[in-house]
Amino acid sequence: MQPNPYNTGLDRTPANHQPLTPLTFLARAADVFPDHTAIIHGPLRRSYAAFYSRSRQLASALAQKGIGRGDTVSALLANTPAMLECHYGVPMCGAVLHSINTRLDAATIAFQLDHALSKIVIVDREFMPLMQEALARAEADPFVIQYDDPEFDGPGTSVDAIDYDAFLAGGDPEFAWLMPEDEWDAISINYTSGTTGDPKGVVSHHRGAYLLAQGNALTASMGKHAVYLWTLPMFHCNGWCFPWTLSTIIGTHVCLRQVQAEPIWNALADHGVTHLCGAPVVMSLMISAPEASKRRLDHSVQFLTAAAPPPERVLTDMKAAGFEVTHLYGLTETYGPAVVNDWHEDWSALPAPEQARLKARQGVRYLPLEQLDVLDPETMQPVPRDGETMGEVMFRGNVVMKGYFRNPEATQKAFAGGWFHSGDLGVMHPDGYIQLKDRSKDIIISGGENISSIEIEEVLYRHPAVKVAAVVAMPHDKWGETPCAFIELGGGEQADAETLREWCRAHLARYKVPGHFVFKPIPRTSTGKIQKFALREQAREFANQ
Repeated sequence: MQPNPYNTGLDRTPANHQPLTPLTFLARAADVFPDHTAIIHGPLRRSYAAFYSRSRQLASALAQKGIGRGDTVSALLANTPAMLECHYGVPMCGAVLHSINTRLDAATIAFQLDHALSKIVIVDREFMPLMQEALARAEADPFVIQYDDPEFDGPGTSVDAIDYDAFLAGGDPEFAWLMPEDEWDAISINYTSGTTGDPKGVVSHHRGAYLLAQGNALTASMGKHAVYLWTLPMFHCNGWCFPWTLSTIIGTHVCLRQVQAEPIWNALADHGVTHLCGAPVVMSLMISAPEASKRRLDHSVQFLTAAAPPPERVLTDMKAAGFEVTHLYGLTETYGPAVVNDWHEDWSALPAPEQARLKARQGVRYLPLEQLDVLDPETMQPVPRDGETMGEVMFRGNVVMKGYFRNPEATQKAFAGGWFHSGDLGVMHPDGYIQLKDRSKDIIISGGENISSIEIEEVLYRHPAVKVAAVVAMPHDKWGETPCAFIELGGGEQADAETLREWCRAHLARYKVPGHFVFKPIPRTSTGKIQKFALREQAREFANQ
């Protein structure tokens, strides 16, 4: 093979090649707009200059404790300024940020601390009792730093640990922070839910974080100085990379410690919020709030949502209240959302039911994602683009994880055939938009027929009395499995099992109609996702009664 003449004598040097990292976004923001407000938290207003200085102080203080490249720093924090500083300060000293879900039990946190080889933990005072219990179970013995948020006045434990601000004070605000040696270096580790075994540690790299952070801004049409409200937990996929995104457009973070309707409405109105992210349950919380808690908005707000598609009436209510809802899809392994339901202008002229059908689709790839397809996992060939043939949703590109930490077997399985296997089953529509039909483990196989739980849920959501619906498999002596529907009613409407059964019969094939209806509060994760593994356990108990 002839050598490429354009490579001869044209080498990579520090002058023409630098590793991509989102840390440079904050440095630029502080240089260009030092006085612009970066963070709002209660009465606190912090400029980009101060945000950058404090992040460098954190990096410096961590380095003084011996933390360097490849070390893990864990954070058990709410959506606070300290959590934003961790997203920059921890990787600025070469370390890897491990954000911990604040709703986990002590045993799971202990597992993560041990598996991630944590050397330092930064803990909100509210969660210190939980962390103390986890540390008592763990083999790891990390150095403990306590963050005392001025906006938290509830019960918590003050322990013999250094105060976060005192720790920062020992650092250098002019610290010459470390660029990654390679953009492939890890920037964070986030753990999967572990519903089918021990949680897996998803390792993200600087390059992917850099690209997805910019992809967020492009996808959400975020203009310069956008104002972002933190309802999505920052511990969830690093807040979908938005802690880094806001620095790209010199935006303002509005921190919100707890997701409650009245503080959300106040923040939207008082701070001119332009964007927020959250699960559909956050929309329902906002729309169902008492009128006295709501505020009239004089501007449009972009609401980015993932998980199950919102019910049609919720979308209608959100639009009437001034929100433009965009449906996203992704996984921890793809840095959060990497698929968007890009809306076509002419779709807005369609009847509401047709718009709702289109909005229920997950969509097309983000700009930073190179390939997205629905493949037959056995042949690794694309399924027909007919909107009916199911396959597995698979990803390829720079915003796919490095792999699972200390788990080569799971990594190899996830990347089999040169694609990341999502475990989600879906279809490809003729226009190239994908639509999820189920998780592979959530498909209900009844009498040899595959039944999509999502399809049944979509029908149930169209009933005016149904606020939340979740469908799982229930063991059945004859059919193997049948659908079991868990229902939360709302909107002042009433319905019983027979009413909903008849509704399903009118809209579904008979073998897809749930054989059992349960009316009770539905368990969710801290990010608003329905815990179907818990519902499956309950369904098994019902079957055994």
